[in-house]
Amino acid sequence: MTTLFILAGLFSLLLAGIPVAFALAGLGFLLLALGGFSPLMVPQGLLSSADSFVLIAVPLFLLMSNVLLKGGVGRDLFAAVQAWVGHWPGGLAVATILSCGIFAAISGSSVATAATIGTVAIPEMTERGYPRRFVLGLLAAGGTLGILIPPSIPMIVYGVITEESIIALFLAGVGPGLLLMGLFVVWSMLYARFASDYRPSPRAGWDERFSTLLRALPTILLAALVILGIYGGAFTPTEAAAVGFLGALVVVGLVLRTLDWPKFKEAVMEAMTTTVAILLIVAGAKVFGKAITLYRIPQDISMALSEHIATAGVFVAVVALVLLVMGLFLESLSMMLIMVPVLAGALTALGLDPVWFGVFFVIMVECALITPPVGLNLYVIQAVGKASMGEVSAGVWPFLAIMLSSVLIIFWWPDLVLYLPFKF
Repeated sequence: MTTLFILAGLFSLLLAGIPVAFALAGLGFLLLALGGFSPLMVPQGLLSSADSFVLIAVPLFLLMSNVLLKGGVGRDLFAAVQAWVGHWPGGLAVATILSCGIFAAISGSSVATAATIGTVAIPEMTERGYPRRFVLGLLAAGGTLGILIPPSIPMIVYGVITEESIIALFLAGVGPGLLLMGLFVVWSMLYARFASDYRPSPRAGWDERFSTLLRALPTILLAALVILGIYGGAFTPTEAAAVGFLGALVVVGLVLRTLDWPKFKEAVMEAMTTTVAILLIVAGAKVFGKAITLYRIPQDISMALSEHIATAGVFVAVVALVLLVMGLFLESLSMMLIMVPVLAGALTALGLDPVWFGVFFVIMVECALITPPVGLNLYVIQAVGKASMGEVSAGVWPFLAIMLSSVLIIFWWPDLVLYLPFKF
């Protein structure tokens, strides 16, 4: 009964419009006070949330992605991919998805991926006769690759919460990320095959292909440096983020010369704003997590789940349904910080690997990014495409179905997630 009252209180605060960080911290403080626990636990929780070497990767990856965004690398990247695959059936849509995948491997941010590629791809695709709803939905969904294909900021946060290896989580995201990107590509090609107003792009000449590739090469090499540095053991994720930020400054500041001082200041301010929001939520979740642990809420929920849910499949289905509902009014990081501490205790009893569950959770968080009314990617694409929320929302449903189907695939074929982490 205590558990129900606490959860009801939390969701009442959130529905009342209280910011997530303050709702979590305030309710956590109240629970500690009512339980007679020391008030010193609150500052201790706040300090421990910020005292994490791994979390330093978050502002550094945000700085890197914002610097690249302000430097306009999305335009060069899209032009290079378009020159090579633009003449395929649905070529511009394929180029958009591939560009999102490559930029995701640099930034770790869905919002940055959607904004960067969307700025260039939306006018190009609409000019070629792609239906506007399809274009907007494609960009909103393609942007979600930014938190699945490593490096991924939500995976870093998940690793901090569960104390799982960040590198193992990054490796686990490779297979599902490529799977989801491939499914988006196949759907785009099929859609273009039956779209009435679609006009194929002409085949680019070899000169254009190599010139655009040369222009995008520094960005591609930066992505390779970050990814291979992490997987090869040369960098920790935090060190890779620092190297990536420095590399981004070199690419757009010295090589391409597309970043000036005002743009750099904008990039720093936007990264700082996002970082503060993330760390506030993490701090609030730490206080709330301390309180519910002392009240034995995670243990009670784990026991209840173990008693009433006998199979991993039913558990995954129930969690997926709960996350879809929560995604209607909560942003992705809040969902993770609220639910993961509560659910983590039940994983062992049900035979679910925490690394696999992390990838599953991130895919469901991706779904939240494109479900109205709170999906952040919907707002980004609405602003970039100068569209109504109705237009963007109408275009995402096929891609949401594809993302949910990918959850079924990784459940039936868990080695797609777990092969790389255990192989390396």
